[in-house]
Amino acid sequence: MSRTGRKAIIVPQGVQVLLEGNIIFVKGPKGQLSRELPPEIIIEQEEDRISVKRPTDSPRHRALHGLTRTLIYNMVVGVTDGYSRVLELYGVGYRATKQGNNLVLNIGFSHPVVFEPDPNLEIEVPSNTRIVVKGIDKQQVGNYAAVVRRIYPPEPYKGKGIRYENEKVRRKVGKSGK
Repeated sequence: MSRTGRKAIIVPQGVQVLLEGNIIFVKGPKGQLSRELPPEIIIEQEEDRISVKRPTDSPRHRALHGLTRTLIYNMVVGVTDGYSRVLELYGVGYRATKQGNNLVLNIGFSHPVVFEPDPNLEIEVPSNTRIVVKGIDKQQVGNYAAVVRRIYPPEPYKGKGIRYENEKVRRKVGKSGK
């Protein structure tokens, strides 16, 4: 039995969860999320607890059991606390600015790179080498941060590029000059 799938999800005060067939709606202080879940997984809702069960022990049901529970949990946490992802720019002259809603990156290319954020996300630039992506949907926040990072991932020789906060970059030794 899945350890993750077995745990009950405790719904905090101020969060409303509505199940309509295999679609779940979660509404909280930060916003509202909805998601279509696999129809074969059984979701039971008691007052302030949600439990997820699987009908059989088939490999498909075993895989969906923990996944479904985690998706619901991430929705509940998203509408109460929200999610954030921090990116850092390393390199001489690399900087990020915010112009209106857009994120503008100057990272050594011949032109600045401009990003338009998704309407559900909030972008902050507390310093010119840090970018904070905030939102209520964990998948959206992580995906947007990954798209920004993909523009210039950290390279292994000098470590320049865009990296996640606390990301360890494996450095390589350069050529030896003879």
